Amino acid sequence: MKLTRTSKRASGMTLLELTVVILVLLSLISILFVGARAWKKGSDRAANIMNIRNAQQAVRAHQNMQGLLEGTPIAETAIFGDGTAANQGYLKKPTPPSADIAPAYEFDPLIPIIGDLYITNAIGNPDYAPASDTYADW
Repeated sequence: MKLTRTSKRASGMTLLELTVVILVLLSLISILFVGARAWKKGSDRAANIMNIRNAQQAVRAHQNMQGLLEGTPIAETAIFGDGTAANQGYLKKPTPPSADIAPAYEFDPLIPIIGDLYITNAIGNPDYAPASDTYADW
């Protein structure tokens, strides 16, 4: 005589399996959000540094074209135009890439010496500023 055991197990997932699946999905989603936040901060920092570098190069171009010395007063409108025919400027006035840098940038009223910046972010957040050794020759 053969003893066989037959059981009818309902197909589907147990509560424990479902909980594990949900925890794994939530963990993956949280990793995604952390990575996206880091990517956004990095891209905002890069955009801010490029705004500062472009303004610095525009100031140096204006200084060279006009034959001005460092420390000479410079009007903001000489560098940043409004897009009209009367005031083309070298650049459009930069806007911060993120609300973390708001309200805007601070402008130096003088042509800076080599190694100093013409514009800085107004709140002075070092996370959004270039390292001092990178702009020494700007």
